[in-house]
Amino acid sequence: MTKNQLIIALDVDTPTQALNLANQLKDIAGMFKIGSQLFTAAGPQVVKDLIALDAKVFLDLKFHDIPHQVAGAARSAAELGVSLFTIHASGGSEMMRRAVEAVSQVKDSQTKVLAITVLTSMDAATLAQVGVNSTLTESVVRLAKLAEAVGIDGVVTSPQEVASIRRAVSNPEFLIVTPGIRPATSQSEDQRRIATPAAAIAAGASYLVVGRPITGAANPLAAGRAILDEMELNHKAGV
Repeated sequence: MTKNQLIIALDVDTPTQALNLANQLKDIAGMFKIGSQLFTAAGPQVVKDLIALDAKVFLDLKFHDIPHQVAGAARSAAELGVSLFTIHASGGSEMMRRAVEAVSQVKDSQTKVLAITVLTSMDAATLAQVGVNSTLTESVVRLAKLAEAVGIDGVVTSPQEVASIRRAVSNPEFLIVTPGIRPATSQSEDQRRIATPAAAIAAGASYLVVGRPITGAANPLAAGRAILDEMELNHKAGV
């Protein structure tokens, strides 16, 4: 069902705003994303409150630390009951492996681990600034293959690299979560590698993450339904 592929990003200042939006949008969202902004303001309680609404939560805190610390954070995320959470693939294979192991040790956990490849705000020039000389797509695919090799459930990448990752990984169930989703009429803002919902689904994305085009709209519910409609057209067309 298309609805299950839509993750709505609750990048707002307060838990009250987040819960109000969740109540408005829970019938059209497969999951809600909590990122650093909201989690820093509200802490784990906002995750618990969303789960109490029978909503699934994608905890996008992008853990990147020594393996021991990331393993502890991974265990805590799984114990909270989130459906997905993120770590940085650039932390290396040992860090990612320890995160997967920590989640597997939490009883009855259904939590899946995603690895961040290259942030959607970055482009080739930004990579070069931090000493990465391979092309953007090469960097993304390399990190995705490393993540798959150590048992990570999927990756986060821009929609522009989805097709390349699908060709590179061997597991057809490997999750590809794509932020940088913008309807054709909206502005890219601080994200550089963007695509429409239709293009991302056509490329093979598992989930689309959409924030400001929905939550910043005058009518968030109508904006969310419009995005679902575009996603659904691709399914009906057999894309």
